[in-house]
Amino acid sequence: MHKSIINLNLIKENLKSKIANYNKIKVIAVSKTFPIESIKPLIEYGHLDYGENKVQEAISKWTNIKSLNSNIKLHLIGKLQTNKVKLALTIFDYIHSVDNKKLAKKIANEESKQNKKIKIFLQINIGNEEQKSGINKDHLEEFYSFCKNLNLDIVGLMCIPPTEIKSEIFFKEMNLLAKKFKLLELSMGMSADYIDAAKNSATYLRIGSNIFGKRS
Repeated sequence: MHKSIINLNLIKENLKSKIANYNKIKVIAVSKTFPIESIKPLIEYGHLDYGENKVQEAISKWTNIKSLNSNIKLHLIGKLQTNKVKLALTIFDYIHSVDNKKLAKKIANEESKQNKKIKIFLQINIGNEEQKSGINKDHLEEFYSFCKNLNLDIVGLMCIPPTEIKSEIFFKEMNLLAKKFKLLELSMGMSADYIDAAKNSATYLRIGSNIFGKRS
């Protein structure tokens, strides 16, 4: 059995042993920078959710595979530039990084043109870090209303917590925010902290190195 499959199963076993509703959690295999040859064993095994950071890379890697397997869900987990929205909508099923009005408007316009609905997470800068994308949690209510008025399909919230502070504090806060806005999905937790995220109601875990190994 391929190493990535063994690793994925270990993650699932770990979740099963520690999380009551583990079967409601989806693992996004973060396949960014890995060639399709490294990902194919997981695809053949039947895993469906994959994460990419860059639109161009996703198109070159996934166009053929998605045309053959319509069950595969592709998640854009990196920052999306407005000039890449048109292309992004042709390949991605989920965008996890919507954090400004200009981007939200562009997505709504492209959805009309392409007659396609995409599932969207609003990215929160939960640690108020200057170098990170995401909206300030204090502006979430206004931004959420703005996106709903554009008829965007907001399914949940996403965050990348600060690395130097225990993630769990921020995951708890994200869980409260999701409940406040009655959003069912939470995209949070990576290789180092996915159990803490799952304990705080994460529904999508973005895991790369624990599945595919270290990036070169």
